[in-house]
Amino acid sequence: MLNSEPSVEPLRERRRRELRRRLSDTATRMFVEQGFDAVRVADVARACGVTEKTVFNHFRSKESLVADRWDTQLDALRTRLADTTIAPLDAALEVLSEELDFLVSSARRHGLAEVRRFGELIRSTPALVAHYREARDRLTDALAENLATRSGTTPADPAARITAGAIAGLWNVYAHSLQQHLGTGATARAAKAIRADLARAADTLRGGI
Repeated sequence: MLNSEPSVEPLRERRRRELRRRLSDTATRMFVEQGFDAVRVADVARACGVTEKTVFNHFRSKESLVADRWDTQLDALRTRLADTTIAPLDAALEVLSEELDFLVSSARRHGLAEVRRFGELIRSTPALVAHYREARDRLTDALAENLATRSGTTPADPAARITAGAIAGLWNVYAHSLQQHLGTGATARAAKAIRADLARAADTLRGGI
């Protein structure tokens, strides 16, 4: 059997992805160093040598510049939910496991202290807290839509909504676990503890309230 040639990312898409990452990385660094409210989108654009319009072509808001991982998680969740062989709860756990892998990789590249500073930025900035809640609502809606499709009801169905809300609650467990365990000083040990917290929370959901 002949092996198919690996797909090559189009140059335009690669440049777009690289610029998006540069914008996000630059914004994150500036927000952490100077404070979220003290930095304008125009400042980020200037630091990257692009126009403010270019920034908004890649990010729908100032908040999404520093919290772009939410879109990645939502896309990953929807992809997994489309596979009916994967239970919604397991789909959520897989997405969070990948997100934790990303965080561990970031900690190794930039240092655990920098990751902690980023977490503190999120928790101490009202606009970013609101963005977090809005992003979690979008995750909940995606779960409710999938659960409704699987059960033949509608996303407004009480059973679909409460189940979706419970599964989306894993993101709260993840956030609190990050805050609790990242202070241990060892990334690998913290990651192990966070995975254990998520597994325990998931087992609670499987067992019912």
